[in-house]
Amino acid sequence: MRSKPGLLGLSILGIWVAGGVALVVYLVSVFNPSFIAAYGPAYLSGLRVTITLVAISYTLGALLSVPLAAGRLSSNRIARGMSGVYVTFFRGTPFLAQIFLIYYGLGSFRAEIEMVGLWWFFREAWYCAILAMTLNTAAYQAEILRGAIESVPAGQWEGAKSLALSKATTLRRIILPQALIVALRPYANELILMIKTSAVVAIITVFDLFGETRRAFSKTFDFQTYIWAAVFYLVLVEVLRHLTDWIERRATRHLQR
Repeated sequence: MRSKPGLLGLSILGIWVAGGVALVVYLVSVFNPSFIAAYGPAYLSGLRVTITLVAISYTLGALLSVPLAAGRLSSNRIARGMSGVYVTFFRGTPFLAQIFLIYYGLGSFRAEIEMVGLWWFFREAWYCAILAMTLNTAAYQAEILRGAIESVPAGQWEGAKSLALSKATTLRRIILPQALIVALRPYANELILMIKTSAVVAIITVFDLFGETRRAFSKTFDFQTYIWAAVFYLVLVEVLRHLTDWIERRATRHLQR
């Protein structure tokens, strides 16, 4: 039985609705076709940069998270300790500090980096942003994967062992399909957080959506520049949320009655 929303819930909902209506009214009242014509292409370019940056970093982070999760689950003390230190560092420190360490910190070792032929990589803000976001999300995705695997009942391993299935086959055919259903929502949440966190890369001169917004504001001093950026981020998040809901319904249709 679903309980009806109380007075407090209705009040909060009313505030959000009123805020949404006020935002729409404001955007309509300040709508300027010349502003859209002048900065619309820049916003779309920044949006494309944001999506590309997040997609690349998220994919590379997912690949890196597999050995990290394996290390976290390993019985080897060294592997477990090294992966634990990695995860603790990148989850326990601000992303802003991490990207500064990579972009500005490593830049102070230019001579040494040039000796190994990697200065072409670390001198570019784009590559540093991808590296920082990849290392950061890998730590979170490793914990998501580890927790999902550990959530599968031990009886699944025992049943597979009784059928003389190898560990690799058990993991691939039995454990991971169940674990990924559990991990789907946390993975989607991590992707959404990455989209919002990606705005930080504007600080190191990557002109993503937020970077283009800052540039537009510096030329116009018009507050609506930031509102339009927020609308773009909101649309991205809502698309991902609804896509996640659809995938989850499809993946768990055999559990629905």
